[in-house]
Amino acid sequence: MTGDRFDDLEARASRVLSEPIFRYFRQGARDGVSAAEAAAAWDARRLLPQVLRDVTAVDLSTTLLGTPVRTPFAVAPTTLHRAAHPDGEIATARAAAARGALMVLSSNAGTTVEDVARTGVDWWLQIYVTADRPACQPLLERAVAAGAKAVVLTADTPVVGTKYDEGPTVWDVSEPSWLRVNFGDDYGSEPGHEKATDLGPHDVDWLGSVTGLPVVVKGVLRPTDARRCVDAGAAAIWVSNHGGRQLDYAAATADCLEAVVAEVADSAEVYVDGGVRNGRHALVAAAMGARATFVGRLPLYALAVGGQRGVEELFTELEAELADGLRLAGCPTPGQASASLLQPLRNR
Repeated sequence: MTGDRFDDLEARASRVLSEPIFRYFRQGARDGVSAAEAAAAWDARRLLPQVLRDVTAVDLSTTLLGTPVRTPFAVAPTTLHRAAHPDGEIATARAAAARGALMVLSSNAGTTVEDVARTGVDWWLQIYVTADRPACQPLLERAVAAGAKAVVLTADTPVVGTKYDEGPTVWDVSEPSWLRVNFGDDYGSEPGHEKATDLGPHDVDWLGSVTGLPVVVKGVLRPTDARRCVDAGAAAIWVSNHGGRQLDYAAATADCLEAVVAEVADSAEVYVDGGVRNGRHALVAAAMGARATFVGRLPLYALAVGGQRGVEELFTELEAELADGLRLAGCPTPGQASASLLQPLRNR
């Protein structure tokens, strides 16, 4: 998917979505600097392809925390899938299952964990830990019972980053059934239901103890933070700045990934999201050491434009581009892409 084709997908989504919903999907925090810089940071990297390598067969398959997947692309947790398409997370999950991709379900989802599980997709649950920890425990237990294979702790959201809106907001036009259907009816009405502002390494251990599942920490940009998470028991680190939707001016993930990998790749899997728009971006991420590349806005746009088929076509195209890039770079698998493929970064 070239930048032009991404722009076309975004433009097509803008024509089928209401303006407040499209604005919510697209916008970054405050002035949108981090959101705007994300793709450009990947575009700035240059590759040094290898030659005289046998690339007759290119294999994109890998494992993510022990789960076999056919592609290193995966669906990042995003809310309001049902605002994009009536079938919501079900369509996204079916598309991911058809492509052999992993899906991370938002804790704010508008589809039950049981219905997502019935699609046959391999899935993880994303969680915002609440100030009163037991308030989010029923959701965790429900997800475990439904077959979630890991829990993803979003660590960069003690409060929701400020967005600037002109006109009606997404919350003025959204339906109650579009989100948070996996919580009890009284969720959000009691003190302690708000997001925790006192997250610490102990919460990694707590999540693992409550669920018995591997814990992924999402929202990490600093190597020292990655190390603290791994030392606390995290099985994987997810390099992310929340799509530029939290702290504006946060660094681009493409500029942070290598240092995090260097710090923890010997003891944890490392993933990345943020500004990934095509297979070439994923090739660079693989060369930096990312085991998986997650996409968030792209599946929402594809869902809005074409439902399940739209999401399947998106993944098909991303995979084809990555396979082509790997072949031309002399790498039969993403795991064989290494830092030697990357030209030293020039000053931008």
